[in-house]
Amino acid sequence: MKTLFIKHKKILWLILCLLLTLAALLCLWRIHGLSRSMSAQQAAERWQGESELKFAQVSCFVPVDEALSLNQIYGFRAKMLQELNKAALDSEGSDGLWRDAWCAVGKLKVSSDKAAGEASVIAVGGDFFSFHPLRLLSGDYLREDDLMHDRVLLDPELAWMLFGGTDLAGMEMKINDRIFLIAGVVEREKDEASRKAYTAGQGLYMSYEAYKELTGSDSITAYELVLPNPVKNFAANVAKDNFPIGRGEVLQNSGRFSYGRLFGLISKLDERAMQGMGMIYPYWENAARVTENRCARLLLTAMILLVLPLVSLLVFIQHGLKRGAEGFSEKLFPRIREGVEEAIRRPARRRWEKKHPGED
Repeated sequence: MKTLFIKHKKILWLILCLLLTLAALLCLWRIHGLSRSMSAQQAAERWQGESELKFAQVSCFVPVDEALSLNQIYGFRAKMLQELNKAALDSEGSDGLWRDAWCAVGKLKVSSDKAAGEASVIAVGGDFFSFHPLRLLSGDYLREDDLMHDRVLLDPELAWMLFGGTDLAGMEMKINDRIFLIAGVVEREKDEASRKAYTAGQGLYMSYEAYKELTGSDSITAYELVLPNPVKNFAANVAKDNFPIGRGEVLQNSGRFSYGRLFGLISKLDERAMQGMGMIYPYWENAARVTENRCARLLLTAMILLVLPLVSLLVFIQHGLKRGAEGFSEKLFPRIREGVEEAIRRPARRRWEKKHPGED
């Protein structure tokens, strides 16, 4: 009866360890799912494609009282190309090795023949939609090589308010009483963190140059870059050493959801809630930070869940090694003893046979 009870206890313990391991694996699977939902953090992967050269994505954020000018962005581009030349990374043309984008945010008056109101504006420059591949509902993206800067992209909320639909490519609208052409309509990110982080309401995307002309403000607050990363932190160091960041922050987006980065974040979750530099992050960075925090908590949960299964596994291995050693000793030592005894008996028998020849 006692043996049966012990056997059932071991089976229940094994089931518990398996359930805890399964729960931990589900946490790790959830981390993977959350990280892959952050498309704005994967620009380096998309740009690298099948290339053997490694790339990294870097973001630069500046406080609201230290906004950047467009000339400073162009100045950094020149310095960045010099760094690529020093690292011998321009053998196939440096233009194919990097992409960048920048933005500013604000609010402007908008109107159509049907309605008028105020819209949140994200003024973009560079290759912005390579970093933020929002799904097109109609039309096309804004592009850096557009000859004119009079095209805009609407989100569905603003499209429905002004026109009552989303198939608007080629139509006209007014922004601060200036006529703009609608390039298309884009759908904002669907993941939970982005939906919570974007609180600006109905909005649009427009060229930074056009926004600058309308407002008279040259105030870039976020800059993004994809650059070769042949050695660890090369791309981030290029930005830190050359970008006019002031009191701002340089962040390497690539790898931010790796287990190592998340483990290091576990002890800093409280610190991230405190921010004293006057920084206003764009909504996609706020979404990424919320997702980072969730992933760090999930990793901590997975680690706690795995404590009991891992300890049990170590105990099982220890007992197995101990039993194996004991079994090995039980089999080996008698053989050694018999061999020694036989080695002692054999010379004695030979001596006896010499003294008593012919006797058995």
